[in-house]
Amino acid sequence: MKIAIIGTGNLGSSIAKGLIKNKTFTSLYLSDKNTAAVNSFNVVDNVTVTSDNMLAVEQSDMVIFALQPKHINAVLESVASKITANHVVISVAAGVDIARIEGILGKDKNIIRVMPNTAISIGKSMTCIAANDKAQDKVALAQNIFNQLGTTMVIPEDLVQAATVICASGIAFWMRLVRATTQGAIQLGFEAEQAHELATQTCFGAASLLLESGRHPEQEIDRVTTPSGCTIEGLNAMEHQGLSSALIQGIVASFEKINQIKKN
Repeated sequence: MKIAIIGTGNLGSSIAKGLIKNKTFTSLYLSDKNTAAVNSFNVVDNVTVTSDNMLAVEQSDMVIFALQPKHINAVLESVASKITANHVVISVAAGVDIARIEGILGKDKNIIRVMPNTAISIGKSMTCIAANDKAQDKVALAQNIFNQLGTTMVIPEDLVQAATVICASGIAFWMRLVRATTQGAIQLGFEAEQAHELATQTCFGAASLLLESGRHPEQEIDRVTTPSGCTIEGLNAMEHQGLSSALIQGIVASFEKINQIKKN
């Protein structure tokens, strides 16, 4: 598969790192007006760094647009003449729906909306995928690419905004929880590096328990909660301070913001 990534900011470069790590291409073009951040990829076999978007599109079968929403219209318009019915067009731009892209490229193009997160750079992304009518038979192709960079879920497009909050913004939400746990551990007497390792490994263990057991979080909580014990004491104190409601409110606020971005 010949792949081009247009836009090499945090997400675009994360996708590139994941693709390179897993050798998920026959050729890879990385295109950005500022190539300084990705010039180091030029030494990788079959990777070309360029500032020529048209060239990147011409040399690819799949084009991944990893752009900020405010830039995507102009970039799509500039390369529209080079996008053919054989291309698979993937957008990871938050808040940019398929109809907007079809309005520029046409409904006869294979357009897939993908929302990964920055864990894609280490092959651990939770990536959600939605496609237009023309690209339904290309969804498996997109899954094949992104399953090598984590886990995928095919969803209706009207859930992509919500998926962006849970999966993409969610990385930051979970990082903040890990940070808070680390700070708590430091307050209890651990050195900063020890506290960080304790917090991150415990977070990883908790997620792994759910993924491997298929159990509900409350079932796992019950396994470590005893009557009058320290765990229930801590859980209740957190809930009294609004832990769950604060997290839910943050998710909803993020969702409202991304809908506002879409409208604008």
